[in-house]
Amino acid sequence: MGATALLCATGPGHAAQAEDPLPNIPDYQAALDAVKSPAVRNAVCRFLSVPLPRGGSSSPRPIPDKADPCEGLPTFTIKDPLAVNEITPGFAAGTAQPIPTEAVKLSRLVSSLSVTVNDRQATVMLNPTEGGGWHLAAVRDGDSDAAFAGQAELGSVVFAEPQIRGWYQLKVTTVTPLNDQARQGLGGQASMSLSDYQKLVKERYADKQAGSEYDTKGFSSGYDAPSTEAEQHVPPSTWLVVGGSSAVLVLASGAFLLLHRRRRDTTD
Repeated sequence: MGATALLCATGPGHAAQAEDPLPNIPDYQAALDAVKSPAVRNAVCRFLSVPLPRGGSSSPRPIPDKADPCEGLPTFTIKDPLAVNEITPGFAAGTAQPIPTEAVKLSRLVSSLSVTVNDRQATVMLNPTEGGGWHLAAVRDGDSDAAFAGQAELGSVVFAEPQIRGWYQLKVTTVTPLNDQARQGLGGQASMSLSDYQKLVKERYADKQAGSEYDTKGFSSGYDAPSTEAEQHVPPSTWLVVGGSSAVLVLASGAFLLLHRRRRDTTD
């Protein structure tokens, strides 16, 4: 699961059950409307219409514009959004209580595709819109985020520690790893209390809080900041594919950016 491309646009499964320790997803109908909209579908089609760049070249190349971005692609649907929760800054800093409602928060929503398209999967990522609702934030190659988010069960919450690409399940106050990075993050333990997990993340990120050098250099999100150098030499609204160690798709006007991944992808 997962690859290395990330398509970002300008501009958390179904709502959690009442028994879950987090509130229901706000404006979920708006999220459903967003992933079913022609604009999001066209963005996915643009992303899938060109092969991922190979090799070490970082020179951008334009993507030919098409009136119908989905022309020639197999039929697919975008699944209903799932919640992606992440540890809170307060929890990582040790200032929040080690309880579920203070340890993790809803970060974004993700939706994968119903089928692979030309042997590729893709994940639509939605961010909350100021004032309510959801908007397209990214289209990523692969479906790892959605696959992990879909492992949430009644009475549990799945959350990510994005800096190490770790995924965990939180049931009451017990943290269980869901992938290799998470198992490493727990020091090889099969599970631990939320309180003990907080001690680990506080040690990992004590010097990486907002405003620190780690944060201001763009590492806290797990991704490099996009380079604008390539954008300065192309006309506005030109679609570009940038190669290198990981593929990058850029709309030069800034509406869409594909970022180089800093961290490795999640694995089971």
